[in-house]
Amino acid sequence: MATRPPAEGKPWELAAHPRLAKGTLVGVVVLDGWGEAPPDPFNCIHAADTPTLDALKKAAPARWRLIKAHGTAVGLPTDDDMGNSEVGHNALGAGQIYAQGAKLVDLALASGKIYEGEGFKYIRQSFDDGTLHLIGLLSDGGVHSRFDQLQLLLKGASEHGAKRIRVHVLTDGRDVLDGSSVRFVEMLEEDLARLREKGVDARVASGGGRMYVTMDRYENDWQVVKRGWDAHVLGEAPHKFKNALEAVKKLREDPKANDQYLPPFVIVDESGKPVGPIQDGDAVVTFNFRADRMVMLAKALEYENFDKFDRIRFPKIRYAGMLQYDGELKLPSHYLVAPPEIERTSGEYLARNGVRTYACSETVKFGHVTFFWNGNRSGYFNPSLEKYEEIPSDIGIPFNVQPKMKALEIAQKARDAILSRKFDQVRVNIANGDMVGHTGDIEATIVGCKAADEAVKIILDAIEQVGGIFVLTADHGNAEDMAKRDKSGKPLRDKDGKVQTLTSHTLNPVSAPHEVSRHVDPYVLACQCALNRVSETVCRFQSP
Repeated sequence: MATRPPAEGKPWELAAHPRLAKGTLVGVVVLDGWGEAPPDPFNCIHAADTPTLDALKKAAPARWRLIKAHGTAVGLPTDDDMGNSEVGHNALGAGQIYAQGAKLVDLALASGKIYEGEGFKYIRQSFDDGTLHLIGLLSDGGVHSRFDQLQLLLKGASEHGAKRIRVHVLTDGRDVLDGSSVRFVEMLEEDLARLREKGVDARVASGGGRMYVTMDRYENDWQVVKRGWDAHVLGEAPHKFKNALEAVKKLREDPKANDQYLPPFVIVDESGKPVGPIQDGDAVVTFNFRADRMVMLAKALEYENFDKFDRIRFPKIRYAGMLQYDGELKLPSHYLVAPPEIERTSGEYLARNGVRTYACSETVKFGHVTFFWNGNRSGYFNPSLEKYEEIPSDIGIPFNVQPKMKALEIAQKARDAILSRKFDQVRVNIANGDMVGHTGDIEATIVGCKAADEAVKIILDAIEQVGGIFVLTADHGNAEDMAKRDKSGKPLRDKDGKVQTLTSHTLNPVSAPHEVSRHVDPYVLACQCALNRVSETVCRFQSP
């Protein structure tokens, strides 16, 4: 087994591996949202035609093991917390387990240190004369945000001087059950009413569904962010209501409506005037702890030179993220909780040891095999040794409409990189299981899983051609169970008897090779003479 990484302050040089021949290419394939669950009509991976993956496991079942990709095994607070792509790729890229965003926020709120930090001191300057705006996902899914953290932040901010608070809510239905927006808004309104009883002017100001308003990522569709900007900042939206509970209930009356795609709305007073547009002198906090779906809004809120859409008005505000969402870009420049300091990632080790790497995915997951893989850092460690290739995702087309996504294009790019023999490690993310799974469309997800299997075959054939080895794993579960279930595990049904589909990630384990091709040491996922700490992840994840 390869040696462990050197302690901080020790040299970066990596010892040659005793069994892996110099020049051996290593392919790392991450099947996003590809968990392991028993065969079931709602297990889209099982239902799909996946001859490549079936053959791999049937040929050598002893070479595969199940590993946890959620909870404490990947640095999340409890084993009730679902894994997600950010956390999974942090762990895979670092080969280490770090306390992740949610846990860091929990600790800061519990200790009160969040109110002692420079970020809170910065926004507090606006409390005397301005409004504190809180923007984020209204959810207890624990993937992007948590409702209890919002509750604590509301309480703490009011106790530390916030006299006027406006909350801009983004409904979930993706990491939690569709329809739960009503319950969350009810609880939030109760909390805000209690604050008003204490003399704090606290109200919901605007909102919308997370996939249609504000929370786009990787610059896939700036119009999503613009809808949020118009509602949150300008106080403009096609739908106006007197309160948030009325808003979500009315908007959900549309038979086609769901929490993920609720249209933008604003709350207005008796005269029809919006109650909470963002103005000069206000403070703004985006309370999501996960980075990827906050970066675009952060740019719009912070960058003076901005050309992605017409902001109409750019208020002079004090803005802070719950965490810093991009360490390389220093974005945002102010934040309430310091992000995990992920050091000595596999990518940096390989770059420092002259190992050539290639990373590829489509837009919706490109940041996962680059930014998150590299410890929440943008850019290259060494541009002369690394190449990152992004395949543009289809803008504005739902993933269940084109469930094959860009799987084959990614595979073809990876194949070309492998056959070029210019790289020692080639890593890709194939996103179908996760992104199509999130739509809740079972038939489309089955098609997406089949496309992912076809992509894997293209990549593995190329690896075999150059005499390489491969690692095939996942970051978390999703497509393997798309039914909501009761405590006994039976699918839940609606009033018409139809099974309620599950759109969120799962708590199921993922699989990883116990051994890789050519009988190489199971924990050696290194390039010719270097430790690739992805291998450490496989052996350090707790077995389920």
